[in-house]
Amino acid sequence: MSGPQVSSLSDVPQEFQRLLIVDDDPIILDLLTEFFSSLDYQYRTARNGLEAISLLEQAPSTIVITDLLMPEMNGMELISEIKSRWPDIDIIVVTGYGREFSYTDVIKAGASDFIKKPFDLNELEAKLNRVIRERRLRSLLKRSSIRDALTDLYNRRFFDQRLTEEVERATRQDYSLCLIILDLDRFKRLNDSLGHQIGDEVLQALADILKRSIRHCVDIPFRYGGDEFAVITPYVDTWGARQIAERIRHNYIDDDKRRETTLSLGISSFKRTQQSLGEDISAFIQRADSAMYAAKRAGGNRTVIYGEPERVPQFTGL
Repeated sequence: MSGPQVSSLSDVPQEFQRLLIVDDDPIILDLLTEFFSSLDYQYRTARNGLEAISLLEQAPSTIVITDLLMPEMNGMELISEIKSRWPDIDIIVVTGYGREFSYTDVIKAGASDFIKKPFDLNELEAKLNRVIRERRLRSLLKRSSIRDALTDLYNRRFFDQRLTEEVERATRQDYSLCLIILDLDRFKRLNDSLGHQIGDEVLQALADILKRSIRHCVDIPFRYGGDEFAVITPYVDTWGARQIAERIRHNYIDDDKRRETTLSLGISSFKRTQQSLGEDISAFIQRADSAMYAAKRAGGNRTVIYGEPERVPQFTGL
């Protein structure tokens, strides 16, 4: 059975484009704003690079369309500033001065495309459409690199990156951070008796349960590898993480696709020590993993918190 693989641009949601038009010529600004209004784009305008930077600091745009020769901060300086601070923003240069800066100059500086004044609006629209298509392609490639193909959860590669970021943030802001690692009980027996297609369906069902059992836009689920999954849970202590883990376990028990499998879940909290950050994170993962294996040794279908005596799970539905 094939999973929810992202294989084409049609699988990538359309990005809402927010344009910023930068030009010191009011006639050009009026022309471009009228043009982009007719295409139903959301846009803002600035008369020079400094105004553009101020607007981007208030709310980033996705695409900047800028002149080169402007007072206070010219287009090349603006390109450099944008690329250093907002590297995901695409830039189209529209200028009447071709001798000072060549196409190669602006592309090397970080612009996505270049068009000379006087310009044809159809050509500008074509260049804009190409930039938007390339943005979607980059989104597709990024998504493919951090997502598990079968379950569409974040993959192990992204887990390592994101856990480091969350540990650094929790340390800096001094809030609690927990990690849940969970594994399917009797999954090998299921694969051997019913086949890998049924096993894939069970893994996909568990992924869906994880998504609806955790706190939306707070907890982060991953396929850790094989039939092992992980959830990073910021802003809760171990007993708060237990409530999340128990919600996952009970929702899984109630699912009609689990095929007689259950879940063993282990929880650890991040402990700040004098060791290096890498050693801290490694130990953080190892503690959750050890707690999960303790749950398995105790018969499975339970949640264990590392370093605390096991108690009968008391799910409150929170």
